[in-house]
Amino acid sequence: MKDILSQRLTKIKPSLTVSINVKANALRAEGRDVLVLAAGEPDFDTPVNIRNAAVKAMEEGQTRYVPGKGTPALQKAIINKFQQDNNINYSAEEIMVGVGGKHIIYNAMMATLNPEDEVIIPAPFWVSYPDIVMLAEGKPIIVKCRESNDFKITPEQLEKHITDKTKWLMLNSPSNPTGALYSFNELKALSKVLLKYPNVFVLTDDIYEKIIYDDNKFFTIASVEPKIKDRVLTLNGVSKAYCMTGWRLGYCGGPKEIISGMNKIQSQSTTSTSSITMAAAVEALNGDQEFIKKHNKEFKKRRDLVVEKLSNIEGLSCDIPPGAFYVYPCCEGIIGKKTPEGNTIATDEDLMNFLLESEGIAGVHGAAFGLSPYFRLSYATAEKTLIDACERIRKACSNLR
Repeated sequence: MKDILSQRLTKIKPSLTVSINVKANALRAEGRDVLVLAAGEPDFDTPVNIRNAAVKAMEEGQTRYVPGKGTPALQKAIINKFQQDNNINYSAEEIMVGVGGKHIIYNAMMATLNPEDEVIIPAPFWVSYPDIVMLAEGKPIIVKCRESNDFKITPEQLEKHITDKTKWLMLNSPSNPTGALYSFNELKALSKVLLKYPNVFVLTDDIYEKIIYDDNKFFTIASVEPKIKDRVLTLNGVSKAYCMTGWRLGYCGGPKEIISGMNKIQSQSTTSTSSITMAAAVEALNGDQEFIKKHNKEFKKRRDLVVEKLSNIEGLSCDIPPGAFYVYPCCEGIIGKKTPEGNTIATDEDLMNFLLESEGIAGVHGAAFGLSPYFRLSYATAEKTLIDACERIRKACSNLR
């Protein structure tokens, strides 16, 4: 039988975070006691006012086709959000709505990349960035960012990797997997480089914008340097801050030409996200925001607990992330040790496999995010679970020799 599958599938791999969650849930189904800290998903329910808005929309018959670019009410809410939160002004023609943030990125890459166009991706990165670029026949240019610089790309690194083939720079702040947050001055310095290269565009993934801690402040590059606004795609969504991961809605603001191309791509694929999700998103963006502070207070408490416990485990070190809901501990002190069965922990993936098999801890190895030797754990789960998980990790690491 002739091979039915496309050759483009050979360029990509399944989402590693999804695969790890599937494996962990399969072990649970077999009766194993597994603590899943691999998912990037808040454990809080979608707020009641947002759920009620969805119910109201259904009762009012808002169940028909809607514009792919968003209902007028949603477009207005997004425009207002960008104005009020970020001091960025977009028109309706500069706004797009997709089926989650990942879909926005996919649409953008499909609409803009030609074969071998380069996309600069600072590592560690969210696992899907390179594969989406490759699906669109682009070439990911991975730039490894040092822990000593809080895992953020420097202006020198950026300029070094720009070529005549560079189409995009991808930024993610706060970061998945590290929680790293770019300051105003850091974004200004990157902008200074970008001003010299007018053919390089920026996709900034701001999905964790509202999940930041301590006295840190959020900035996004189109507001920091308005001179490059016309080549910045600013991405956001409702999944993280509003606890709406399953509702599937992402949105962005950007240049009309790019937005038009993205809408053209989407018109031949998903068309739009659900009309009910759009109605709920309007309430999310326009409604009460106080619950976010309460959630962040709880996230911070969990963050501090996990950082303290992991930092006290021999062989591990863990920085304090300023945003998102992940820790990204370094496991360099574990590499080279042997398990009780005599197997060598040669990589961070080996460590995560050992933790899953020996103690039922499901996390994600650093290589999946492009930078080793680290691993990512989500603290978006109950405090009791986190205490149990950290104790299991301590026990497992103490058994290594």
